[in-house]
Amino acid sequence: MRFLLQRALFYLFTAWAAITINFFLPRLMPGDPVQALVSRYQGRLDTKAIQSMTVLFGLDDHQGLWSQYLAYWGRLFHFDLGISFTYFPTPVSQVISDALPWTLGLVGVTTLLSFLLGTGIGVVAGWRRGSWADALLPFSSFMSSIPYFWLGLLSISLFAVEWPLFPAAGGYDASLVPAFDLYFVPSVLYHAILPAGTTVLTAMAGWILGMRNMMVTVSAEDYVTVAHAKGLSERRVMMRYAARNAVLPSVSSFALTLGFLVGGTLLVEVVFSYPGTGYLLFQAVGGKDYPLMQGVFLIITLAVLAANLIADTVYTFLDPRTRREG
Repeated sequence: MRFLLQRALFYLFTAWAAITINFFLPRLMPGDPVQALVSRYQGRLDTKAIQSMTVLFGLDDHQGLWSQYLAYWGRLFHFDLGISFTYFPTPVSQVISDALPWTLGLVGVTTLLSFLLGTGIGVVAGWRRGSWADALLPFSSFMSSIPYFWLGLLSISLFAVEWPLFPAAGGYDASLVPAFDLYFVPSVLYHAILPAGTTVLTAMAGWILGMRNMMVTVSAEDYVTVAHAKGLSERRVMMRYAARNAVLPSVSSFALTLGFLVGGTLLVEVVFSYPGTGYLLFQAVGGKDYPLMQGVFLIITLAVLAANLIADTVYTFLDPRTRREG
């Protein structure tokens, strides 16, 4: 319990530091974000409008830096992330909330699926060396070395252009109105096949290799030998003794992966023009949308910290040594 309390305090401090850096980020970047927005309107805004926008975005120099910092925290406590330049005058929180379900649906499901499949195959491949599972190792090594975006471009070239079986871009048919009905949901699933397939193939290969290597190492440990000497079944020794200890490093890696999935698999979403937070961040950078960049960075940071806290909690249940040390 003390261990978890210490970790929670550490993550709270890290969250404060990340939010503080997020506050200073647009103030350290070259250029004036308000002037960047004014230039989009080709100078048609008067002085009063520009001053109002400066105050609206929390960049009023007359308030003082400390007052701006306190006001920034006050807005955060009210879930106010500012106004997006790109989608002006839509609030950043609304823009992110519209894109977040797409990323969680695509990247979240594919990340969990690739982890479960890759870990399961890796357990079998590491425990039963020389079996059929070893035939997957060359393929896994090849797939793990391929970047997401390269496989995405290849799949678009083959299955959307050469053989037009699937759409090349978008999250759903542009002629449909988003709704949970028999037309929109199948269209979403149909558009997700290519980006989901490329993500699962490349991510699963890495989990297979990592888990297989850990199983080979754990299989030589004394406690596994003792379990065999006790006459326990092969399946029980594999799952309760070997796999339970071998999976510990993968838990940390999976927690980091879960944290970063809020940002989306950026290149995959960009390649497929998928309407998730990764593609949203790409648009924000291209349009110099500082409030939107701040909002996405903040959500990603908090998601990573929350995922790591959950991973530490799971560790205390998987590894009894952690509980004794705590």
